[in-house]
Amino acid sequence: MPHSPRSRLGLAYLLVTAVGWGLNWPLIKVILRELPPLFARGSSGLAAAVLLALIAVGRGESLKVPPGDWRRLGIASALNVFGWMGFATLSMMSLTVAESALIVYTVPIWATLLAWPLLGTLPSMRGFVALAMAMAGIVVLFSDKGISLGAGKVGGISWALAAAISFALGAVTAKRPIRLPPIALTAWQVGLACVPMTLLGLLIEQPDLTGASLSTWLAVGYMALVPMGLCYLSWFATLRALPPGAAATGTLLVPIIGIISAALLIGEPLGAREIIALILTLAGVALAVIRS
Repeated sequence: MPHSPRSRLGLAYLLVTAVGWGLNWPLIKVILRELPPLFARGSSGLAAAVLLALIAVGRGESLKVPPGDWRRLGIASALNVFGWMGFATLSMMSLTVAESALIVYTVPIWATLLAWPLLGTLPSMRGFVALAMAMAGIVVLFSDKGISLGAGKVGGISWALAAAISFALGAVTAKRPIRLPPIALTAWQVGLACVPMTLLGLLIEQPDLTGASLSTWLAVGYMALVPMGLCYLSWFATLRALPPGAAATGTLLVPIIGIISAALLIGEPLGAREIIALILTLAGVALAVIRS
């Protein structure tokens, strides 16, 4: 455990990030009771992108995208934000927080597997063990339903897997960094992804904005300001203070906080089955993260 003042500050930043991101999971469920997924996620993302752009300019970061980086910026935005956030939110229409979060946070395992055909990096035995543990956890999580998963659950599982694989693909295919400062880069990625997400929401979902309660709008405001605003800033501060491996491993707190807070705030189940699934899945993910 690191003991330097810089490391302790990094751990504090990491805790802020994990708590902010973790609490967002049950709040998304609250939002989805009254607002459709794509519009809710996209509109809050647009607000966050504007906020992050203002912060970047205030810190002296340039928002100008180098001409040769537009294509990679578009791909990163599609995979890391549209696919990750959009698909994960769609999955929560039919899955609990525990079900969605545990599947979505298997990203490091899918990254290890995708690196095999795309980069020629053969997964180690450790990688296969990590996959087996994570899959065992997910099987335990859905074991109470046997083989009678309904269409809604299957659809939710598919969206959650798509979110994880999308983000993993973004990580594996990012061969060269995009030449933008971190906050400016995040503002561009979130903004570019959330414009089409919001438009799709308006066209397909046709949200009834007058029917949403104050608590729903407060949750939307939290999603824009904290997970997509404050937490990105604290995450970049974490990366400056801690080794990448330690920071990445620390993000495993996010699904833990999300699942526990969902039980406390919205009454989702948290029994032996969920706890065993949590331990198995995150142990497998931790193996993949530490290896990476």
